[in-house]
Amino acid sequence: MKKRTKTIIAVIAGAAILIGGIWMINESRYPNVPAFDDHFTREFLNKDKKVDDGFYEFKSKTGQYTMWFPEEYQLLHENEQQYVRDGDFYERWKASSVKNKEENQLNYLQVKLSESNPDDESIYVESLFKDEFGVNNPQKWETANTRIYFDTGYLYFKGTEEHVIYDKNKHAPNTYIAYVADKNSSKVIELWFDDSLNNQVGRESDKKDWFVKVLNSIHFKEGKKHE
Repeated sequence: MKKRTKTIIAVIAGAAILIGGIWMINESRYPNVPAFDDHFTREFLNKDKKVDDGFYEFKSKTGQYTMWFPEEYQLLHENEQQYVRDGDFYERWKASSVKNKEENQLNYLQVKLSESNPDDESIYVESLFKDEFGVNNPQKWETANTRIYFDTGYLYFKGTEEHVIYDKNKHAPNTYIAYVADKNSSKVIELWFDDSLNNQVGRESDKKDWFVKVLNSIHFKEGKKHE
């Protein structure tokens, strides 16, 4: 009986070691960065495609676009409102740096894919920036396949009331917003980057360059627009 018990224990121990070894081998296939430490986030990323220093390629579950994703960020998925998808033409997600997520503080990148009538683009753009900053004066540029509108401001609260300082000479921005339209379809992406935690005078240029890299990386799937 004792011999049989020892045999069973040895088999269980051997199986545990084997499973652990397989798990370690599987995990070692992924880059050693925070984005790949989260199993949900890694479902969207191409581990073999580090597109730039600090970024990996992100592919939407809708199949409608790819973009650069910061390696120190993870998608939030603690509740159903943090990642939302409806069919192939609507998706919204939030991501936060691992450090800030652990500290339960607000610092995030939010991306929303949807569709809009290109003929009404100016109306959507004006609504987005006026709602957030009180003015409609975004920078605009184009890539080969997209039109990009971008602006920044400093948002803060007094009690429950939100206030905006739009003048960059008065306060460094902590909120970065963009509207990216596909030239070949009705697909659009709206992006918000909240940098409240790291808002520092003298760092505005670095943060803007970081966000602009993300904007310029967006590539929509080619094909007919959704009817």
